[in-house]
Amino acid sequence: MDSKRALRSTLVTLLSFAGATGGSVAAASADTEVEHRGIWRSSVETPDVRRGIWSTKARPKTTPVRPEGRNKRIALGLVVQRAWSLREFRCLDSLWTRESNWNHRAYNRSSGAYGIPQALPGGKMRGAGHDWRYNPATQIRWGLKYIKGRYGRPCGAWGHFRSHNWY
Repeated sequence: MDSKRALRSTLVTLLSFAGATGGSVAAASADTEVEHRGIWRSSVETPDVRRGIWSTKARPKTTPVRPEGRNKRIALGLVVQRAWSLREFRCLDSLWTRESNWNHRAYNRSSGAYGIPQALPGGKMRGAGHDWRYNPATQIRWGLKYIKGRYGRPCGAWGHFRSHNWY
């Protein structure tokens, strides 16, 4: 676009804005010839501005997630804080449902794994807080940190679990 055309385009924009707002532009008048998109006009018309409220009855495509159970709600909040998607929460839900059914006192007698993430040994969670034995939030924080460090995201951990039956 050459400089004359740019100047004319700017002039049209200014005139349109001035007309729509009721103001005036000192350097231009309605009688000035202007080129707008290759069409020469002898006078500039202001656009017809209409205002209204737009509404729709369309439903969102995704359904809201309302996990049942306190431990799942805690985990959803922590997953959202990490800016992980809803898909990642679903993978985490599948993983920890299979591991401990979200029971923060779950104990595996054969391996010694403990808690929601089934830490082996359970004492590993001590680094997340002194209340790791009975506080689900501490266990979930530790579990998410473990998953992020080892698999990157919950879906990575879930994929490993599905192929190896452990994570």
